[in-house]
Amino acid sequence: MKEDEYSGHKTDPLRIGETRIKFRVDIALECVGELNLKKMERRQNQTPQGQIARVLVEFLEVAITAVVFLNGVYPSGAFERRRYRNVVIQRARHPQLRYYIHATVTGLLPFVQKGMVERVAVVFFNADNVPLEKFVFKLAVNQAYGSEVEEVDLEISLRSFLIKLSNSESLSKGLPPDCRWEITAYFRSLPETGTSKEAELWIPTDTKQWQQPPLITPIKSMISEPLSLQLYLEHPSLSKSLL
Repeated sequence: MKEDEYSGHKTDPLRIGETRIKFRVDIALECVGELNLKKMERRQNQTPQGQIARVLVEFLEVAITAVVFLNGVYPSGAFERRRYRNVVIQRARHPQLRYYIHATVTGLLPFVQKGMVERVAVVFFNADNVPLEKFVFKLAVNQAYGSEVEEVDLEISLRSFLIKLSNSESLSKGLPPDCRWEITAYFRSLPETGTSKEAELWIPTDTKQWQQPPLITPIKSMISEPLSLQLYLEHPSLSKSLL
């Protein structure tokens, strides 16, 4: 099946909230609000895929914040230390930065649950809009899994990713001061616009692509019956040529 690249919205690290493509903030706020209001109801009556997606999306919010912190695109004072699953993490202090990450990953929830999302990437660009590196979360939620999900075991496995990330600062090649970044999702199939408010948040992105296969550095992986997850870093090959 053809893979499609979608992006919800983009942000410049020097001007938080500036968008390069249209993003419906009004719809995003309403969607996130609806998800929060129905959280307890969904937890009480949820499919295994729904349970997995909820835990995974929560993890992605924390992990993406860690990636942005480790790459140093903001001053360290833009973050504060918190604890998550008994792991010390960084939480964004700027409300727009925190909202961007939260709204984007929350907007992926129904698509992760349905197995439509193959990868979620944090992409860093130079001033010419050329990708410099990508932190990629490759995921697969087993749509045939029908047993009870042991959330504690799943959370322990995901916690190991955060521990590994906290020790991965040396993997980054160093970013220029004028760089920017965005969250991009790669879908196995296209979300049908008009069928849900969440689908309207995701539109095709014009992000430049590397012509040569990237250099890949594995960071962490897990394979389980309900969920498979890989985290790796992509850099352009030495030619750095683009399509």
